[in-house]
Amino acid sequence: MPHNRAWRLKIIAAFGAVYIVWGSTYLAIRVGVATLPPALFAGARFLAAGLLLAAYARLAGQRFPRHRAEWKTIAVAAVFLLVGANGLVVWGEQWVPSNQAALIAATVALWLAGLGALGPQGESFSRQRLTGLLTGFAGVAVLMWPADGFVLTHFSAQLAILLAALSWAAGSIYMKRRKPATPPLMAAAMQSLVGGVLLGMIGLADGEATRWTWNVEALTALAYLIVFGSCLAYAAYVWLLHEVSPTALGTYAYVNPVVAVVLGGWLLGESLHTIQIAGMLVVLLGVVLVSLPDGAGKPRDSVPHI
Repeated sequence: MPHNRAWRLKIIAAFGAVYIVWGSTYLAIRVGVATLPPALFAGARFLAAGLLLAAYARLAGQRFPRHRAEWKTIAVAAVFLLVGANGLVVWGEQWVPSNQAALIAATVALWLAGLGALGPQGESFSRQRLTGLLTGFAGVAVLMWPADGFVLTHFSAQLAILLAALSWAAGSIYMKRRKPATPPLMAAAMQSLVGGVLLGMIGLADGEATRWTWNVEALTALAYLIVFGSCLAYAAYVWLLHEVSPTALGTYAYVNPVVAVVLGGWLLGESLHTIQIAGMLVVLLGVVLVSLPDGAGKPRDSVPHI
């Protein structure tokens, strides 16, 4: 019984990390890009996290990728998951508050449900999943409706975050169907290194180096994202993959946005208008519908995180 209690405590701690830490990353990104250029900010995060994860994976006995096909899979995943998805979220949060960014990013569950039905390996498309998709995207339209008048820059940033969710979903399905042989933590480490290098190159090409400032608040946010967002929470997520059902783990897809909304309001004074609150509830309802088991009782795959 002591072993069971220890296991339950580990489960609780791991879920706490995935729920709270990943829910707080949107706030940390918002704080960071207030003063640091987006591509270099994201690139520094993934380079540092990749080195830390690689060192931990090697200590755990995991091997480096050995074949060209494995490196190709890792590189493609890095482009979709980190450069495309995370990069666009970081860029968008220069104009979009962290609470709205998290809610728009929650549509990754909707994109996964839609894209997952495509191709010869596509999953069945139940009535519940279709209802969830239509409900969720209707909520996104309400959430993105300009409450204080249309501003092109803000709307473009919202669209970028919506595209980021699509990019993450596409990369996740690609990884699932490719089934890379590299162990998960090592694969994540190599993806982080590739993504960090590419984002760094984009930032340097865009002249971001001249805009980098050694701001304590922003660098603290960067350190938090490296240690807690990319290392601790991801390690907890990988462990939970082997310990709980996909349906249970997938609950973070609709817990993270709630955490982001609470933290954004508490620490940054962010607020949602009445129409945005309505949109939030509709989005979360759609995410719940596509994440829960369908009528046949088949669980959904767990939803990755941006």
